[in-house]
Amino acid sequence: MLAATTAAVRRAGERMLKRYSPESRTSSLAELVTAIQANDAAVVDLLKPALAEIRPRARWLDDEHGSGPLDSGEWWLVDPVGGNMNAAQGMTDWNIGVSLVRDGRPVLAVVHFPLFDETFTATEGGGAFLNGVRLTVSDKTSLDGALAGTSQAQPGQGPEMADRVGASYSAMAKQALYVRVSVPVTHQLAQVAAGRMDLHWQYENVRAHAAGVLLVQEAGGVVTDLDGKPWELTSREYLAAAPGVHAAALELL
Repeated sequence: MLAATTAAVRRAGERMLKRYSPESRTSSLAELVTAIQANDAAVVDLLKPALAEIRPRARWLDDEHGSGPLDSGEWWLVDPVGGNMNAAQGMTDWNIGVSLVRDGRPVLAVVHFPLFDETFTATEGGGAFLNGVRLTVSDKTSLDGALAGTSQAQPGQGPEMADRVGASYSAMAKQALYVRVSVPVTHQLAQVAAGRMDLHWQYENVRAHAAGVLLVQEAGGVVTDLDGKPWELTSREYLAAAPGVHAAALELL
């Protein structure tokens, strides 16, 4: 199943590469929204029938900003173009992300970065991999050398969320070596899984993050809510980190 899913996601990546240009720019919000919707549609048109063939009984959800519980059974959770705004504006941080969730927990994940030909995969209990090479999270044990990050899960979060994220950035920047604020969330989670970054925190958990969360978990990372309880699909907030820095980051946040 993982091989077939990976192949489908990579085909979707090839389709997006034909649409993408580093020269792309939009001149208004309406034009940006139109470009984003067209990119999403191009990917969904390919992935939806392909994934239905792989797992016919699994239901489909491509609301990348959706949150909350799901009915029991299997669901394909798809973020057609993570960081779609970046793609529409000619930037390079975008990907295609798919997870299979079974009874509320992710059991399979594929996150593909077409521009860099990097494909991150994971299965529950089977480890996480980048282009077939097994991943392990960072072995750092102190925040003073840590590369940390957070992200805006969706637009229009309001002034209270902006203030909270700003305060957390300030707190983390005083302790960590470097703090990145960027989209998409799955980009940062994949970097944590690969040991390139050491931690990522998020004040708004949306279901589409499940693919990145599974990557971190299967690479040996720790993912909890901000009370220290194990991450669940319905958790409101979370911290994904290498084991050696998780406790210190959690206390800070």
